[in-house]
Amino acid sequence: MSHGKIREEKNCLNCGHLVEENFCPHCGQENTEPRQPFHYLFTHFIEDFTHYDGQFWKTLKYLMIRPGQLTKEYIAGKRQIYVAPVKLYIFISFITFLLPAFLPSGENHKEKERKVTTVEQKQIEQKKTKEALEKLKQNGLLSDENTKKAQQIIDKQAADSVQINEDDLFDSTFDKENNKVLGASNLKEYDSLHKSNGSTLYAISRPFAKKTFELKEEGLNKEEIKERFVETFIHTLPKALFVYLPIFAFFLWIFHNKKKWWYFDHGIFTLHYFSFLLLCILIFMVKDSLISLIPQYGIISLLNTLASVFLFFYLCIYFFIAHHKVYETKKRISILKGILLFIINSFGLFIMLLVLVSISFLMIH
Repeated sequence: MSHGKIREEKNCLNCGHLVEENFCPHCGQENTEPRQPFHYLFTHFIEDFTHYDGQFWKTLKYLMIRPGQLTKEYIAGKRQIYVAPVKLYIFISFITFLLPAFLPSGENHKEKERKVTTVEQKQIEQKKTKEALEKLKQNGLLSDENTKKAQQIIDKQAADSVQINEDDLFDSTFDKENNKVLGASNLKEYDSLHKSNGSTLYAISRPFAKKTFELKEEGLNKEEIKERFVETFIHTLPKALFVYLPIFAFFLWIFHNKKKWWYFDHGIFTLHYFSFLLLCILIFMVKDSLISLIPQYGIISLLNTLASVFLFFYLCIYFFIAHHKVYETKKRISILKGILLFIINSFGLFIMLLVLVSISFLMIH
């Protein structure tokens, strides 16, 4: 498909090679005029997207509903009609961790609305109580001293309700009674409480305690720290998963014939499998975001639960189906190897996420 007006000259502007038709046989560049009308920017984008779109959707179809088939065909050499594994993984990873920022969410709005309604109800009740006191006082049924005491009690309850609301909305303290963190008010007090034990737990927990007190001294409350932690975690997760890719492929290499299967083959399987996992994460996030905007009737809640259970079950069996189809081993051997690989990599991913959570917290700024 042409992306612009074709040049009359037959020399390639990129490499100087003779161009008999529209595309240079030496470098592949299209022999179009270097300057095009303004609308060319948009038509070029649409044409490129349409071309990529056909390739991309076919790749997604194989990836999602035909476990292992995409990997098998790519290793066999059928590559032109599919998106390259690395490009596919990077694209899906980018969309998965970018899209949530733009997804609508009705949950926070509903929660805030509920809390505001509760506060309004309390204010109405307090107003009615004050009016009742005034009537009692006017009718001579309540002395000035008792009226003053009752008014003080009402004012105190009003202040407490506002404070409770602030705690609900902002979670402004770590300990509502003494405002302490991890049993201490500062790092010095924390050291004096735990250093004497000399335990390994103290050595591990101290950096996190130090970071917590630093953030607290900066004026951050628990909710703000939580938000920053989640933000840091989300930005770090794609990098961590990318780092784990060669480890996952390494375990595959250990469990299979070294002469028949190269490390490259395991890498292709890994990229496709992790792309599938990221797509499922994306589907979960989009589903939950859309569900949060719909009133939770019985049928809606039931369908949401069934969809989540089905997707989770499919996540579990996908690896075994894909592994059996790609490596073509006997079912019993394939299942045994699949279980061992699943357990080892689940443990590895758990350790990686544990390290990621720790690093994410220490990286909060």
